[in-house]
Amino acid sequence: MTRHIAFLRAINITGRSLKMGRLRALLAEMGLVNVATFIASGNVLFDAGDAAEALEKRIEAHLRDALGFEVATFLRSPAQLAAVAAHQPFAKDQLGAAFGLMVAFLKQEPDPAATARLMAYRRASDDFAIHGREVYWLRRTQQSETNFAGATLERALGMPATVRSITTVRKLAVISGQ
Repeated sequence: MTRHIAFLRAINITGRSLKMGRLRALLAEMGLVNVATFIASGNVLFDAGDAAEALEKRIEAHLRDALGFEVATFLRSPAQLAAVAAHQPFAKDQLGAAFGLMVAFLKQEPDPAATARLMAYRRASDDFAIHGREVYWLRRTQQSETNFAGATLERALGMPATVRSITTVRKLAVISGQ
């Protein structure tokens, strides 16, 4: 059995409320073991014997059937998540009075055209760095004061993504054992 951390997109947003107990039960139905959730935004830790890519597809299909809507699923191993949490994409002098560092999880690394589209959104308020299958989004203003959002990121990249704060990512890295 291998430990996995799943980041589920579109859980507990407007019109898509899901209690974490039900989510844990749905994943346990699939044979996943030691299922635990972390905050009510679709962060799940579990053990399974399947390869990550096949497991992502199985989870997505099961949740779509059970919930009636698509739930894009992004899996990382504890070691991968620890590397994401430890990565420093911006120099300290770039951070300034940042309001938040966010991490967007992707299924694959963006191609050069997708990267260029995303980088066109750089502003004094928002900066981006891509590292593998993650986009680091530095917000230098409050979320309410920027026009950039997760949906904009997905359109720019041309692929689904789910966004978490670096604080959540770091806590999950610790909880997962790395």
